[in-house]
Amino acid sequence: MTGPSTGPRAELTRESTSRTAEAAGLTLHYHEAGPQDAPVVIMLHGGGPGASAWSNFGRNLPVFAERFRTLLIDQPCFGRSGKPVLDKDYFSYSADAIAALTDELGIAQAHFVGNSLGGGTSVRMALNHPHKVGKLVLMGPGGVSVNLFAPDPTEGIKRLFEFNTAPRPAKEQLRAFLSVMAYDQSIVTDELVEERWASATDPDTRLGSARMAAAFAEPAWAEDWMLWREAHRITHPVLLTWGREDRVNPLDGALVALRTIPDARLHVFPHCGHWAQAEQADEFNRLALDFLSH
Repeated sequence: MTGPSTGPRAELTRESTSRTAEAAGLTLHYHEAGPQDAPVVIMLHGGGPGASAWSNFGRNLPVFAERFRTLLIDQPCFGRSGKPVLDKDYFSYSADAIAALTDELGIAQAHFVGNSLGGGTSVRMALNHPHKVGKLVLMGPGGVSVNLFAPDPTEGIKRLFEFNTAPRPAKEQLRAFLSVMAYDQSIVTDELVEERWASATDPDTRLGSARMAAAFAEPAWAEDWMLWREAHRITHPVLLTWGREDRVNPLDGALVALRTIPDARLHVFPHCGHWAQAEQADEFNRLALDFLSH
């Protein structure tokens, strides 16, 4: 494990909050800030080219760190974490790795905030490691949502496949993918595209993407990532959040989860795509903090 804790009054940068730890034979990278004696919140990022914990939640970290010991974790196959060959479905593998990390860090229980792919891992955490989970905030989560009316694959998933399967992906393919993620196109800046491009085209990142995709393509594990089949077993309080204009996991995907999870409630952000934490940051922060604090 490297690096001391960072309090909320310190300058919270990508590097100042950066930590690494070995858990279950895997190197996991994460960012940490907030009081050591506060309740813990773990934030799990979505997928997509160049995705990482910091790219999803870096701007939310200072706000959450005022109340919580907050960890943003690069999931396996992403960011600076290891890029292993998976031996089970992705959500189960990632959940087991994060459970091992919490043991390594002495964290008995945490609240989870999961976006898209990270939402699926958060749900698998609640199902497979229920004693380690307090409350769940799920943002357009994967696996537990079912598109009842929207076409499948969705526009966002098509753009993702186009980039990931291209022998030589183009920067404009990445921009097209990011543009689908956001309702407010002003956040798809040249700076964002360049940052994600540098990561997405790194050979190590490409390897991680390929290994994750292989796990989702494995027929023997298909039922394991169809989390909606098990959602009725989630006993934790759950806040489902969705962007009304989400073109990756559309809003109709919330209905089965809302009906099936016993203690679920739903908040819909207008004028918002797949990145509520960025596009509606102030409202998202207030909503999530209130839910997690009471």
